Order: sequence, then C-alpha cells, then structure tokens
Amino acid sequence: MSANLSHIDVNNTKVPFIFEEDKNLPIISMQLIFKNSGSLTDKKDGLVKLTAKLLNEGTLKDGSTGFATKLESRAISLGVHAGKETFVMEVGSLKSEFSYGIELLKELLQDPNYSEDILKKIKVQTIGSLKRKESDFDYISSLKMKGMLFPNTPLAKASSGTVKSVEMITLNDIKTDVATHLGLENAIVVMGGDISEKEAKKLVKEVLSLLPHVKSNEIPTMKALAQKKIQKTIKKSEQAYVYFGSPLNIPYDSKDRYMAQVASFILGSSGFGSRLMEEIRVKKGLVYSVYSRFSINKTHSYFSGYLQTKIESGDESVQSVKDVVNLFLEKGVTEEELNSAKQFIVGSEPLRNETLSQRLGRAFQEFYTNRPLGSSVENLKKIEAMSLKELNDFISMHKEIVNISFSVVTGEKK
Repeated sequence: MSANLSHIDVNNTKVPFIFEEDKNLPIISMQLIFKNSGSLTDKKDGLVKLTAKLLNEGTLKDGSTGFATKLESRAISLGVHAGKETFVMEVGSLKSEFSYGIELLKELLQDPNYSEDILKKIKVQTIGSLKRKESDFDYISSLKMKGMLFPNTPLAKASSGTVKSVEMITLNDIKTDVATHLGLENAIVVMGGDISEKEAKKLVKEVLSLLPHVKSNEIPTMKALAQKKIQKTIKKSEQAYVYFGSPLNIPYDSKDRYMAQVASFILGSSGFGSRLMEEIRVKKGLVYSVYSRFSINKTHSYFSGYLQTKIESGDESVQSVKDVVNLFLEKGVTEEELNSAKQFIVGSEPLRNETLSQRLGRAFQEFYTNRPLGSSVENLKKIEAMSLKELNDFISMHKEIVNISFSVVTGEKK
C-alpha cells in the first residue's frame, strides 16, 4: 500500500487528508498538522514553543496528572510539538483504543489547561533550559551563524526565546496564538494504520469540526545573505566550535531536489567518505568531525555545516572548508564518488521506507512541498540514471555556496 491524498469537507473548508491503510500491526496513528503556525510566526520570541508545552499539560478539567493517567491507562500517546513552519498534534495507540484517543484529543482542543500555575511551571522549565544553553557552545555558535545568514528575520532568533522574552509571555498570548493559528484553513491531516479510509475520515471529521476558521497567512520567504564573514566569540572553551553557512538558490519545489540530494551527500552529509571528512579529517587530521548539508525548506534554503577542532587548528580548519568547497564547485565530483552515492542512496531506500510513520512522513513532505505523492520513488529512478556531466553541471550552477560565513566559538590560544 502507499499513501493517497484526498480532502475532508468541514464547514465549507476542504482539509487535505493523507492516508495509508496498513494492517501489518493493530495500531493507528494520526497527525493533525497546522501549516504557517511554527516558531517562525512568533509574536513574542518563544511563544509557539511555549504554547506546545502548555498543550502537553492536559486539560483544565483533569489537570496534567489526571490527563496523563487517562492516556497511560490505555497506552495512548498524545503529544504536541512545534517546528519552524508547522505545529503538530499527534495521537497514536492500539486499534482497540484509538477511538478513545480521539476523544481525549477532542477534550484537549476544547479545554486546554489554561492555568496560571501551569504557565508558571513551564516558564520555569524553559528558562532553566535557556540558562543551561548559555554554556552550550554548539548552541551559541549555531545561533550566531543563523544571525549572520538571516539577520533581522525570525531565523536569527532562538525558537525557544530568551529568558526575558519567555518571562513576558502571558496566558492571553498563548490563547491568542492557538485561536489565530490552529484552525481549519491551516489544517492538514496525516493518518494511517489498521483502519479503513472511510472509518478514519469519520473520526477525523469529529476532530476537525471543533476547529475554528482562521486566516491562513503564508510565512514570508527568507534569503540567506552572502556575507563571507568570520565572527569569533571567545569563551572559556577547550575546543573551537565552528558553524558555517551560505546561500543556496534552490526553491523548495525545485525539480532539481534529487540532484541537490546527491551533491549534498558527496560534499558533506554522508559522514566518513564525504569530501569534507576525507580532506579535512582523514588527510589533514585537523578536526574531530565535520559535516555539511543542503537545507531546502519552504521558507528558506541554505548550505550549512559544522566542525569541531582544537583551538590552535581553528583558522586552518576554516580555510580548509573554503578550499574544499571551492574545489567542489570548480572541478565537480568524480565518477567513483557518484557511483558510491548512487549505491548508498538507492540501496538504503528500504530502510528509509520501512515503517508506516516513515512512509507517512515522506508523503506529507511531498504534499507540503507541492510534489505529487510518490515523487520520491521517481527521484530514485532519476538518481540511478544520473550522469556525471548532469550532476557536475548542476554543481557548477550553484557557486553561491562559496560565499560562506563562519561562526567560531573558541577559547584563548595558549
């Protein structure tokens, strides 16, 4: 079986419904996904993440403990989490308990635990986490790199907010965020398991009928800047934590995504065997690890990576990244590198498509990025047939990635 796309009509609104029936195990899962509702829509820094945490605290009637007891007694999972572009409510259970799981989701939508005590508790937890991150040099370097690439945009800010911004969030802020984003016009349902499509739609419609109408505002696209800067931050560190990034002019709905996948794999996302790892760690012994990838999202695309090294090797490691990327763009890849990438990507496909959740996740990403369901399988065929000239021509067209900015959190040289 494979996932299919249809729609559910609720209050004159067509809600996309991605579904796959799978009777291999007596389980059912559903994700209620809201587009244009992630942390990039924050009215106050950290608001969306805090909203998700509050919705994980059960209902006002039962309280956190009471609601959790209801879930645990039937082995039902019900969780809420926020990404950058989307906000997700997920329920899963054995087939025999799924109807009750839907009832609990409906209770949560109708009666969230809007309590000042709960808000205070999750604020304390969030602020504690943020304070711990003040000594997390990976976090600091990564955030500063985003600020260099995407200044004056939501991407330059920490999705969990700051201590000050979290302290200022009120219960009314959370209520407003829920009321303006978690509505029919933003909703997408992804569901699968041991249930018929007809029965699934009936249960889903019960949930969707509780949602209000909202104005769905697209999140503005953000373009990475070609700054070619190196920003150093001195901390009491024994190592250098280097995060780097540059523009990548590949839109989310590009027909060339499959070529970007192969190029990214060869340059830096394949671990040992990647060009960056071979040149900078294996041959030069400069770093403990180095990685890069092409990030292609609906609101932003960019080339990024990281490395960790000794303080004394920081400058040379930064220059080595520049050299490897320059050579990659100038000379392209070899036949051997292409064949190895093909073998791994095509050969590991069964592992990436093994579980129902993996298949549904892929189907959602295809839908979300305006691709036909099943296009990932078609892309594998294109990868198998890809010629060396085709890939190298693609790589040579993306010289924008040479404009790399580096965020280096390091200690004083001895």
